[in-house]
Amino acid sequence: QVHLVETGGGLVQAGGSLRLSCAASGLNFGLYDMGWFRQARGKEREFVAGVSRSGTNLYYADSVKGRFTISRDNAKNTVYLQMNSLKPEDTAVYYCAAGYSMYGSTWTPTHWGQGTQVTVSS
Repeated sequence: QVHLVETGGGLVQAGGSLRLSCAASGLNFGLYDMGWFRQARGKEREFVAGVSRSGTNLYYADSVKGRFTISRDNAKNTVYLQMNSLKPEDTAVYYCAAGYSMYGSTWTPTHWGQGTQVTVSS
């Protein structure tokens, strides 16, 4: 059973930082592209950031570019999302995802985590 578990969410002040982690199990982690999506209340789920299986190709939504950094540690089967300069509009449930054929923001993961809440206060 493939299982993705997100941790690190919480409440932070605007301008602050938060680091999300996603621990994967039940899959050959090094063969999967990994990414993060988010869904704010009343809005559609949107792509936030992605990293290729090798860790060399990085993709970001325009809204987070320059503020967020995605990375992965294949030895630990873990993907991270470092979020800096957080804004209230970053408030959302953040979901870890795994899949193949990531060519940017338009990809459809095959596995999803249950999500972790990130709240940025103004």
